[in-house]
Amino acid sequence: MPKVYARRRLSILAGITGLIAMAGVFNGPTASAALPTPVSAATARTYLASLTVATENRTGYSRDLFPTWITISGTCNTREYILKRDGSGVTTDSACVATSGSWYSVYDGATWTAASDVDIDHLVPLAEAWDSGASAWTTAQRQAFANDVTRPQLLAVTDNVNQSKGDKDPAEWMPSRTAYACTYVRAWVQVKYYYNLKIDSAEKTKLTSVLAGC
Repeated sequence: MPKVYARRRLSILAGITGLIAMAGVFNGPTASAALPTPVSAATARTYLASLTVATENRTGYSRDLFPTWITISGTCNTREYILKRDGSGVTTDSACVATSGSWYSVYDGATWTAASDVDIDHLVPLAEAWDSGASAWTTAQRQAFANDVTRPQLLAVTDNVNQSKGDKDPAEWMPSRTAYACTYVRAWVQVKYYYNLKIDSAEKTKLTSVLAGC
């Protein structure tokens, strides 16, 4: 192939590659929670089968036993880190407090433009973790759980939806957006499996039922 045509072909290919890259920027997700992708449904079913079923016990629980929020990066604590991760067009001040942006709540499908309308949900609630094994952990272990940004455990959602969920497990509460059900239970099982937490019988029944349809 003559050199002039080879150079021209390379130039065209480079231009196409650049356009593809730009398209990825402009067509990327906006205002959508960026929960770390949970394990597959098949893996979740395998994990679920290995979890110990036991009666839960909340004796001695206090939220203060799970220190939140800690510094994650720079001046950003856990809440601020998740707000930046899950939001779109988020701007922050020097203390990493969100001053603008938008947040899409995957639980109910609402979009918010004020950070004050958004809570950071512990997908597996702190009290639920205590009930199912965390009562035996050290404070450092409970702190790590309460601020885990690596597993699919924390995400930004509508504040009153999070408050309605409270400490409930999937047998008692599921996101109103049924399209999110599979993601929710896959994440729930992954977190419980990773932290070697127990489940109760009603919880297992619900998780098994939802995962069967994923």
